[in-house]
Amino acid sequence: MKRKSLLLCVLLLLPSILFLFAFEVLPALNLLASSFTGKEGGFTLEHYQKVLFSKFYIQSMKNSLVLSLFSSFVGLLIGTLTAYGMFRSGENVRKWITTFISITVNFAGVPLAFAFMVILGSNGIVTILFSRLFGINIYDTGFTLYGSVGLSLAYVYFQIPLATLLMFPAFFAIRKEWEEAALILGAGPAQFWWKIGLPLITPALLGTAGILFANAMGAYATAYALTTGIFNILPLRLSRLIAGEVSYEPQLASAIAIILAFIMIGGLWLNQWMLKRYKGTGA
Repeated sequence: MKRKSLLLCVLLLLPSILFLFAFEVLPALNLLASSFTGKEGGFTLEHYQKVLFSKFYIQSMKNSLVLSLFSSFVGLLIGTLTAYGMFRSGENVRKWITTFISITVNFAGVPLAFAFMVILGSNGIVTILFSRLFGINIYDTGFTLYGSVGLSLAYVYFQIPLATLLMFPAFFAIRKEWEEAALILGAGPAQFWWKIGLPLITPALLGTAGILFANAMGAYATAYALTTGIFNILPLRLSRLIAGEVSYEPQLASAIAIILAFIMIGGLWLNQWMLKRYKGTGA
């Protein structure tokens, strides 16, 4: 009986295993091999040396990290507050907000970039309103939608709904009776959240932070549509090397992809390490 059950499980999992191997494992191995292959063939470390020691590519890594960390932090902060607001809302309000956020979480890429252009572009609605109502051209203040500030706003926008959906279930671990008991015993709201509420949702905060970081590091379409690929971040550099009009260097692009993957995996590993250490303290 056990053998039949095991065989059935293997048969049911086989399509997924084959699909995973064909579209995940094999491409990853090919990418890894390509990153160590020279332009004329043969083994080389030239591509990794170029990425890791070139000022241009170091700047792209720095920009990607800063953009990802900033958008993850702000997105997590606003998303957590929004999730708590949903938790404290009535059932009907919660359903409407959940539906709205479920829609916005998929609103990214080129449509999001176009929406930001319509709102905050050089001839956007907000830009024109500020000019007509206050006589202020926001682009004269140094702001530009097509640079780091505008890109940060766009990244924060698509991070917020994802953080909200991920953090919302965490608040169900906090029972209302605990908050009421704490208040009866003389603890204020701030003390309750510092001693009880925050430790309870910290695992969810750490887990969500890791997902948001990986989400931002790998984002491509929004950045490309807003900056036409000019802004120096790793995903855009990678795309220029395999689809650019100036240079075609797939081996160098493979090295960038491997480094990008290691940064994302490293961020997730650090996140999991912090989570395990936090749980190990018994907090």
